Amino acid sequence: MLSSQSYVASRALATVVFLSLKLGRPLFLEGEAGVGKTEIAKTLARALGRRLIRLQCYEGLDQASAVAEWNFAAQMVAIRAAEATGTSPARADLFSQDFLIERPLLAAMRPQPGGAPVLLIDEIDRTDAPFEAFLLEALSEAQVTIPEIGTIRAPEPPIVILTSNRTREVHDALKRRCLYHWVDYPAFDREMQILQARAPEAQDALSREIVGFVQRLRREDLFKKPGVAETIDWAKCLLALDVIALSPEVIADTLGAILKYQDDIQKIQGSEAKRLLDQVRKELAPA
Repeated sequence: MLSSQSYVASRALATVVFLSLKLGRPLFLEGEAGVGKTEIAKTLARALGRRLIRLQCYEGLDQASAVAEWNFAAQMVAIRAAEATGTSPARADLFSQDFLIERPLLAAMRPQPGGAPVLLIDEIDRTDAPFEAFLLEALSEAQVTIPEIGTIRAPEPPIVILTSNRTREVHDALKRRCLYHWVDYPAFDREMQILQARAPEAQDALSREIVGFVQRLRREDLFKKPGVAETIDWAKCLLALDVIALSPEVIADTLGAILKYQDDIQKIQGSEAKRLLDQVRKELAPA
């Protein structure tokens, strides 16, 4: 199923995704940025024909921003309109579904055409401990509570994917409610398969040099090692330039596609790029 959507997964990752779907358990994916964690949720949504609902986490994210907020402006208009007619609106009318602005978690609890949606809680490590504690109800019971309305339970639990770049440790209580998998950088052959699936127009020789060079970069002392996403981006940049083989000059011109920090770029430019490229070609040369 994943392969049909051009997602190349290891057997271990495919197994844990299968178990998550079979058992109805949230799936917690941890690993470096750019290794395909977020893409798993997008791939599942496409393959299953389900709606993808994404909650992008950030520092300071609170319950209202994740579940629902009241449309205070519309409530004030309703109050003013009622006062103009000499009446007073009932509290139940003001705090009804008509004035509720749905956010991702509440939307994921609603019935969806085609079946339960895929809920992506992306980069959970960017939030804080109180928000993690709040998520426990949603993950365990497939429900959320809005004080003015009550508890809203999903008729069919959503397919939940949580991702983390491990900028901090996520609490054990949250992890216990999920199946866990560490998504690592792929080996050479698997990264070749990924590149062939995502940039099939690239010639085999160029693809091998691209993957070999990126894998060699990951062994260097860099502030931010390039992920698979950067490998694909770099390949597409080189194809746009009609490059048929790597050279130190081409690498210097396009390093911004794979390295995102100036210190890393300066470290690899010039003679260092040539040295790495020579090593890659030596490793790729037939025995």
